[in-house]
Amino acid sequence: MPPKSRIDAFGAISLTGFAVLLAFNQVVIKVVNEGLQPIFFAGLRSLGGALVIFVWMKMRGMSTSIAPGTLRPGLWIGVIFAVEFVCLFMALDLTSVTRTSVIFYTMPMWLALAAHFLIPGERLTATKSAGLGLAFVGVVIAIVMRGGGGEASLLGDALALLAAIAWAGIALCARATTLREVRPEMQLLWQLAVSAPLLLLAAPLFGELLRDPQLIHWAGLGFQIIAIVSAGFLFWLWLLTIYPASSVAAFSFLAPVFGVVMGWLLLGEEVGPGLIVALVCVCAGLILINRPVRG
Repeated sequence: MPPKSRIDAFGAISLTGFAVLLAFNQVVIKVVNEGLQPIFFAGLRSLGGALVIFVWMKMRGMSTSIAPGTLRPGLWIGVIFAVEFVCLFMALDLTSVTRTSVIFYTMPMWLALAAHFLIPGERLTATKSAGLGLAFVGVVIAIVMRGGGGEASLLGDALALLAAIAWAGIALCARATTLREVRPEMQLLWQLAVSAPLLLLAAPLFGELLRDPQLIHWAGLGFQIIAIVSAGFLFWLWLLTIYPASSVAAFSFLAPVFGVVMGWLLLGEEVGPGLIVALVCVCAGLILINRPVRG
């Protein structure tokens, strides 16, 4: 499919579907955590995903060798990826999908703030600054207003926030280091291949590896490896080659919306007024942050 200058019907449907997939992904993590210890689960997911991506790249004739100058940033992006998913999987073990979704999907806010200082040409405009402020208010409301929204674990909320910041760190590493010169598939392979041993080695420090796993938990792990880490991420990377990055990013506000809906609909989590206000602030902020700059 040739590159396009704007989002068409196929792009809109695809990006909306991807947002639904990300939201459902958090429900799956929450459920699988009941049978597998979160860090062990994350390690198995990275290991399985790395194997799938490696085989897929080989089948497509893509190079999996380490490009000159990418060893150090490749290791760093893998370490940050491991930190992100330690925080996210533990957050979903401690607090609700609805709360985690509102906080975790503020990643573009932290990315915009960091890019303002670290990436030339990505300064914050007045509109983006307003979006940043709105999204920040949403995070504060979600954390401070403890009632109405699941377990309301302060530690879980803090871990979701750290996961969002780590996710922004991954994006920065991919854009501001020599990794920007390699294919997105290789960037993903770095993240998975480095994080897998780190997560699996760290897992025993967080308790028993198995929590009476059932078939549904193993099925959820398989779903994570195939549908999320492999096919889902690759599909999103492919969309980035077709549509403008700013237009693709604009759909990020749908992820927390669907996350809250999924948590309420599939897990019966409570969605109180405070969480709804926080969700509105975060989504409005993300829309402003991702709004294209007009010349």
